[in-house]
Amino acid sequence: MRAKALKRYRREVSVAIAIGALALVLAVAAPGYFSAENLSDLFLANMPVLVVALGATLVILAGEIDISVGSVFAICGVVAGITAKLGMPVTAAALAACAVGGLLGALNGVLVAYLHIPSIVVTLATMVALRDALRWSTQGAWIENLPRSFQWLGLTQASYPFVTFGGVATLTLMLAWTLRHLAAGRAIYATGSNPDAARLAGLHVALAKSSVFVVAGMLTGLAALLNSVRFNQIPSNAGVGLEMKVIASVVVGGAAITGGRGTILGTVLGVVLLGAIGPALTFLGVSAYWERAIQGGIILASVTVDAVRARAKRNVPQLATTT
Repeated sequence: MRAKALKRYRREVSVAIAIGALALVLAVAAPGYFSAENLSDLFLANMPVLVVALGATLVILAGEIDISVGSVFAICGVVAGITAKLGMPVTAAALAACAVGGLLGALNGVLVAYLHIPSIVVTLATMVALRDALRWSTQGAWIENLPRSFQWLGLTQASYPFVTFGGVATLTLMLAWTLRHLAAGRAIYATGSNPDAARLAGLHVALAKSSVFVVAGMLTGLAALLNSVRFNQIPSNAGVGLEMKVIASVVVGGAAITGGRGTILGTVLGVVLLGAIGPALTFLGVSAYWERAIQGGIILASVTVDAVRARAKRNVPQLATTT
């Protein structure tokens, strides 16, 4: 049973081992990395990435991809800031950000699931269109003079990390439980594995695909809010490059880019690993320019391993038939 579990979660185990090895190197060469201040900064910087990555995991499990999350993230952050400046409570800003994210996700979902336009084309178009529309509407200006009640969600700066950690951890566990135990989760896996078989089994494939885009959009809105409350102004160009970090974290965590395989645990570990690399290079005295190169190498290795395993599985029945 233990061997079966290890085989099932071998990617997650390998990422966890990589995180442990990196931590060991840092503990010996740069123990200051583990200071409370640095770990808090790492958590606050990567928490929005994790929340967006949770939604991206659902999209990728369903066999699709969303590269518009950076633009949606920027729009939702601006919406949250404007709502707060109108005198609305922080809960209203959160609802507004999530609602706008959900609507933009629904736009992507309808075009992909019901009009059958490839998701890479749809989300590439919306990524550019939404970013330019935001730049035009704001003229590049940032949202400034945010009310004090908006910053840190109205909490103290010291208590905010603990409260948000509890909230994000709860959200992560709920999504993991849903994917594993509820029919909706199984429908997402089935849709990503084989849409035609899922349709013949009576599953509403279009609804499953459109729903994951909506949920991903809402989570992107939540992530934008959590990022915005850390500062006293909100940039209109936020989220540039976010899609790279998010998709990389999901793929490194073991999700198949073709859909149907992956776990929330793997995504969490992928975010931890990739999020730790940049600061680790700084503490080790290595140029930060190597960060993207290392991340790209990890992604390429992950995709290559997936391709080799998929080919090996396809060859097994052929070998059995010939013998």
